[in-house]
Amino acid sequence: MSSLATRTEHIMPFYAVEMFKQASALSAQGHDIISLGIGEPDFTAPAAVTETLQRAAGAGLSGYSEPAGVPLLREAIARYYNQSFGTDIDASRIIVTSGASGALMLAAMSLINPGDEVLMPDPSYPANQNFILAAGGVPRLIPCDQTQRFQLDAQAVTEHWTSRTRGVLIASPSNPTGTSVDTDALHALIQAVRERGGFIIMDEIYLGLYYDSQPTSALVLDDDILIINSFSKYFHMTGWRLGWMIAPPSIVPVIEKLAASLAICAPTLAQHAALTCFEPDVMQIYEKRRLSFKQRRDYLLPEFERLGLHVPVAPDGAFYIYADISAHSQDSIDFAQRLLVHAGVAAVPGIDFGPAHAQRMLRFSYATGLDRLQEAIQRLDTFLA
Repeated sequence: MSSLATRTEHIMPFYAVEMFKQASALSAQGHDIISLGIGEPDFTAPAAVTETLQRAAGAGLSGYSEPAGVPLLREAIARYYNQSFGTDIDASRIIVTSGASGALMLAAMSLINPGDEVLMPDPSYPANQNFILAAGGVPRLIPCDQTQRFQLDAQAVTEHWTSRTRGVLIASPSNPTGTSVDTDALHALIQAVRERGGFIIMDEIYLGLYYDSQPTSALVLDDDILIINSFSKYFHMTGWRLGWMIAPPSIVPVIEKLAASLAICAPTLAQHAALTCFEPDVMQIYEKRRLSFKQRRDYLLPEFERLGLHVPVAPDGAFYIYADISAHSQDSIDFAQRLLVHAGVAAVPGIDFGPAHAQRMLRFSYATGLDRLQEAIQRLDTFLA
């Protein structure tokens, strides 16, 4: 075997997966592990969605779809965005992909040239850096603190933009913090990028999981943004590998050309089943589940503060709490390991999300039932005592 490509030397590890492996190994040995690590909803697709999948399979609808996706699904996604998030988009701008990962790969391959820098907040989801690297780009993590809601802002763009900078990749709500960019800050950030001729890739995977005010899409502020979304989080279809992007009309033909070559199409049976997600009765199920996540957040936040796990910015979306453990430890990796082994609670050390807050922060996912979260708090109480 010849030597590996040099890009593989820069691929970021994913400690959340390593913690998941350790937790799984302990579970296999008979230990009761409460996983607050992996960001995967404990809910799965509603019965009506899986029944549609079975009917589609029985009807032989498993052949390739158009590279941009099943037309009816593209129309349903556009309608969902327009009705839920204040946009006015046409279905022709929707590209259905193999998960949000497939969408982000297409976005990176379409916009990033070798050597281009892309600004991202620190903290942010680690895998996103790898898509930039795969396209030959250079991810630049910009430290962001609680005064910025741990989000990239216009001042950071102004201070860190260089002659090599091509654009920004941001998420609202964010993984790991669960925080959204408020409207004024997002508008200012967009303006700062536009003044420099850059692109904006916006991860809105968690946009449907909101707990305070009704969100709007970044497309309401600027129509020339490339949006990434997915059926994994709000729609609870993680293993179905189905996502989408909303692209500016000018680059849709390029995206379709790339999609046809790199993936041919997204999983077709999953596409047909996903149509059922948007039926009114099924949407009611998703809304009840969203409120369940809110209940979990509202239970955990005061408990974390009581335990000395300070939450600098309360999450208003997603299903994560980004907590400061510095009252108990200055080493988040060691703390997470001890928490797993001695308390049977899995969480993700801050190093996964960037170096700026790596030592003092842990990400806890509340994508598990309230009864298990209550048990986790009891274990944390004993562990910290």
